Amino acid sequence: MTETRGKKIQPIRTKMPELAPEKRRLVFDEVNCGFDITMAHQEAERCLFCKKPLCMQGCPVAINIPMFIKNIVEGNMLEAYHVLKASNPLPAVCGRVCPQEIQCEQKCIVGKKGEPVAIGHLERFVGDWAIEQGIKSEKPESDLSIGKKVAIVGSGPAGIACAHDLARAGLAVTIFEGLHEAGGVLSYGIPPFRLSRKVISEEIKSLKSMGVKIEFNKVIGKIFSIQQLLTEKGFSAVFIGTGAGLPKFMGIPGEYLNGVMSSNEFLTRVNLMDGFNHADTPVGMGSRVAVIGAGNTALDTARTALRMGAEEVVIVYRRTQNESPARAEELRHATEEGIRFSWLTNPIALHGDVDGNVTEMECMRMELGEPDASGRRSPQAVPGSEFRIKADTVVYGLGTVTNPIISRSTPEIKTNKWGYLEVDPTTQMTSMPGVFAGGDIVTGAATVILALGAGRRAASGILKYLGLVKEEAANGVTVS
Repeated sequence: MTETRGKKIQPIRTKMPELAPEKRRLVFDEVNCGFDITMAHQEAERCLFCKKPLCMQGCPVAINIPMFIKNIVEGNMLEAYHVLKASNPLPAVCGRVCPQEIQCEQKCIVGKKGEPVAIGHLERFVGDWAIEQGIKSEKPESDLSIGKKVAIVGSGPAGIACAHDLARAGLAVTIFEGLHEAGGVLSYGIPPFRLSRKVISEEIKSLKSMGVKIEFNKVIGKIFSIQQLLTEKGFSAVFIGTGAGLPKFMGIPGEYLNGVMSSNEFLTRVNLMDGFNHADTPVGMGSRVAVIGAGNTALDTARTALRMGAEEVVIVYRRTQNESPARAEELRHATEEGIRFSWLTNPIALHGDVDGNVTEMECMRMELGEPDASGRRSPQAVPGSEFRIKADTVVYGLGTVTNPIISRSTPEIKTNKWGYLEVDPTTQMTSMPGVFAGGDIVTGAATVILALGAGRRAASGILKYLGLVKEEAANGVTVS
């Protein structure tokens, strides 16, 4: 035991049960199995319940972490859930996919002398408990919707958060989703072995129970514009949460070959179009798969390919594992499952056969030089180090940039030099009055929890813009 501030604390956190690597590499079942009540109570007991909790400073939506954990210790699960939902509309989701290790858990005092409290695992436990108990989001606090309705463009994390807070305030909210299912990146971008489809479905059901309407297969900017939403369709305000879904490529020779695709395409076809069941949208994939990049999306791609039947999967990254932006847990899981890593490797060309199918990836060895603008050491090519990797499928997992559909159809909204929408950082309102935005369409690719925070700030800004609440009341919804 470790003694911290007079309280004896178990220095090692409660281990999350996991599917064994030899089993999970063949199925799409969740790898992390979740705490049971005994594990949750044991882990919650490790919390010091600090009077000035640093963990809350590390949480992008300022969850009252000591309070929700204290309720677990006391066996008051419903109140623990209410504490979480007061700040986070998607606790079961964020407990699974948020990088707690660099946010709340990084600042945990217990982590100074041992392992930090497993805040994310406890958040997941409470969120899952609420789903199992059939507990839905709270009903509207008041009726502000007379003559006022708000349109949400996109049903990803930012859109969900904005819709949740506006519906809770009593507004009539309609979400316009371009795809045939709700959830945005939660549904198309994150595989079921990391985020159960049931969890997403239940969270969407909870949102609908608050009166939020969702219209599918509606691409705003194509079927009608933002201006039309505000005029012909009669909406009083619009929130844009369309994400940044345009994939990045490298521009090297051979990217036109068959068998070359982006992680966005690959994961969408598998996650959202049932490709792993080889239904009406089978995913054509060879036995040797090379994935470019080493972030969470690249690792999701590689681990998905393994479950789709690939015999060999290699991650190619121009830096080392230390510079990888992926979560440590994801790197560990991928290694355990047999994913191979080629660090300090940079693709320079793709080669194919006479039929136009990719067969090899030509690469160069790299070495790390001085830090670049991001603070990471800049990779430099090693002269004469060219070599080739055999691959009949190559997937680019290098991240995304903004999709220009909204900005091209609505020139009134200012964008920055990268094409992302510019907003007031306090209210999330764009340069077009009554139009707000948040999430990846504003920041570029970021975390789910940051998108949730932006959606909540936008909801607060919309309430103030519509004159439905006083400034101080709206600040109760604002998230720093």
